[in-house]
Amino acid sequence: MTAASIPSEKELLLRLQEGDYGAFEIIYHKHSRAIGQRLFRLLKSWELAEDILQELFIKIWNNRGTINPDKPLEAYLYRLTSNLVNDYFRSVSKNRRLAEELWHRISEAYNPFEDMSAVESDKELFRSIEKLPEQRKKVFLLCKIEKKSYAEVSRMLHISEAAVNDHITKANRFLKAHYNKAIPYAVAFFCQSLFWQ
Repeated sequence: MTAASIPSEKELLLRLQEGDYGAFEIIYHKHSRAIGQRLFRLLKSWELAEDILQELFIKIWNNRGTINPDKPLEAYLYRLTSNLVNDYFRSVSKNRRLAEELWHRISEAYNPFEDMSAVESDKELFRSIEKLPEQRKKVFLLCKIEKKSYAEVSRMLHISEAAVNDHITKANRFLKAHYNKAIPYAVAFFCQSLFWQ
């Protein structure tokens, strides 16, 4: 296919609206890999990423008549993906076992406190952190807010790295139990950072 024969995005979307499956396949192959990789970075599961990716493109096909060919498709795809991920996390939050598994997966891979401008506006989260025992709060803030390593915190507070790990584990457990927005907040912010970077 020569450069001249590659259809523009608008042409593809117009063909898609008419039910052209070939246009749909081109759109899928152009966008699915990048979205799938971002989903995996968030979910840490190829199976979940593939499920949401499949759901996304089923929605694209089923709602093809409502897609505006004059607007950028990528922004539309990422908005739909974010909505699907948020729906998934809402359903997970109703299932304690799945929520525990998800929290564990996310907490290993992501620090939800990276963007302080967003976190500082969440007063409820910081009220929950304030309820932690003094030493645990110090460890938590040093690791999660100041991004210090366990080794650095161990040296600063004259405690073992195992004690630092124990404080972080217990702080995470406390926040999960006492701050019901903790998982959705972390996930929503992570979704935003993944899909709009």
